[in-house]
Amino acid sequence: MIPVRCISCGKVVSAYFDEFTKRVADGENPKEVLDDLGLTKYCCRRMLITHVEVW
Repeated sequence: MIPVRCISCGKVVSAYFDEFTKRVADGENPKEVLDDLGLTKYCCRRMLITHVEVW
């Protein structure tokens, strides 16, 4: 489960997670997807790029 907010700055990042994972799975460049989603801070970008689902 992805955290709701960025640990560093507090911005909501969970709203972007589904679209990010879908677009990256479809073969898009993660950098371009994050730019399109408007995530410009490196701390928020880190939250999505490094997330690993643990079940």
